[in-house]
Amino acid sequence: MSTADAATKRHHVVIIGSGFGGLAAARSLKKADVDITLISKTTSHLFQPLLYQCATGILSEGEIAPPTRLILRKQKNVRVILGDVEAIDMDAKTVTSRLSNIATTVTPYDSLVVAAGAQQSYFGNDQFATYAPGMKTIDDALELRGRILGAFEAAEVATDHAERERRLTFVVVGAGPTGVELAGQIAELADRTLAGAFRTIEPNDCRVILLDAAPAVLPPMGEKLGLKAQQRLEKMGVEIQLNAMVTNVDYKGITVKDKDGSERRIECACKVWSAGVQASPLGKMIAEQSHGTEVDRAGRVVVEPDLTVKGHPYVFVVGDLMAVKGVPGMAQGAIQGANYATKQIKNHLKGHDDPANREPFKYWDKGSMATISRFDAVAQVGKFEFSGFIAWVAWLVLHLYYLVGYKNRLTTVVAWGITFIGRARGQMAITSQMVYARLALEKLQNQQRQAGVPVGPPNDASAAVAASADGRAAEGMPTPEREQQAAG
Repeated sequence: MSTADAATKRHHVVIIGSGFGGLAAARSLKKADVDITLISKTTSHLFQPLLYQCATGILSEGEIAPPTRLILRKQKNVRVILGDVEAIDMDAKTVTSRLSNIATTVTPYDSLVVAAGAQQSYFGNDQFATYAPGMKTIDDALELRGRILGAFEAAEVATDHAERERRLTFVVVGAGPTGVELAGQIAELADRTLAGAFRTIEPNDCRVILLDAAPAVLPPMGEKLGLKAQQRLEKMGVEIQLNAMVTNVDYKGITVKDKDGSERRIECACKVWSAGVQASPLGKMIAEQSHGTEVDRAGRVVVEPDLTVKGHPYVFVVGDLMAVKGVPGMAQGAIQGANYATKQIKNHLKGHDDPANREPFKYWDKGSMATISRFDAVAQVGKFEFSGFIAWVAWLVLHLYYLVGYKNRLTTVVAWGITFIGRARGQMAITSQMVYARLALEKLQNQQRQAGVPVGPPNDASAAVAASADGRAAEGMPTPEREQQAAG
């Protein structure tokens, strides 16, 4: 076990997470008289709102997930550590992180900013993940790209009509922004990019279904915009099925329970889960150490008005892990929360901070947007609601602004031009590993657990490090012949 230097001369800030909140916190402290340790379980800063474009071949993973180390390499007061946070001791003021079975690090802190984010929620049915991956990580996006494009390839060689139809049926569960954007892009991929590329099938004959247990599309954006999005998707050929709750997911398809209580089957090969999120387990860990602090149903920490936990004025919880009324789980909430937290830390360094009398965090709602198809989007900014081409342009500008790095912005603009003005997509390569690697890693980690070897979550960088370190990643790799048992 290695221990970070506890005798640091400067105030030490530990940041957990490299998402929007974590990165904003680190950058905000660039000129502060502090030392920063940023602990992340991934090597990159993920621009999650564009994951669906990686999954559908528009953008590469590098364009939406630049390495955190390279982003912060010129900021000399930051050290980046790769690892999974196993423990937070708020009495001893330490954070314990582990990089697979390679190393464990204990890092002391004076101030702590927890921006660990959220993960996909299957509402207690985690077994659904085997056949219906979510949309929260780069691994998820690459796996979905392999499943989506692989479904068309399988349909091309299928000789049974029913099996061909099953392969050409795509189901997206969850009619929020991610679900709407993904369903629209699958339809456009089939109608434009893949048109004329096959000889046995017509890609635009595919069936794209967007379903949700809720009674409307894009519920947070209101009835008007939700209806506009629904009408546009239906015009593109997407089937909208609302008040439909998924009760089972298997290799062959899904089982759906309608509002009247009746159940039905949808035979489909490619299933995508974009319904619901749950906070990092760190939220519960923090709440248990702070008397009177609770977590909500999604596992988010119910923080104080200054985004701290009771009794710990320099432990801040921001982003998807904080539960603050009126603050959505979006990038802008994470960034604003991080900037507020670091402002309090800087005030403390100047001797101007009074934790008992801090001004509460105030969220500025800059609006929300969702693309439906090329040249079409919906947007809500304050009381103003608009849709169509203007909303689409506003969506492009906003997302370019939040992308990290001029190079990524430039290559993204080029990729968008090729895709939206033309028909091509630059990221259409798929491999069997995209579909099978997650399950192989899960099997490897299960074997390690049985052998008493500590392992991290299956979808993080530490799993990849462990695989490369011991050279056993191929053990238990599912083969196409075992697809039904392994991946669907």
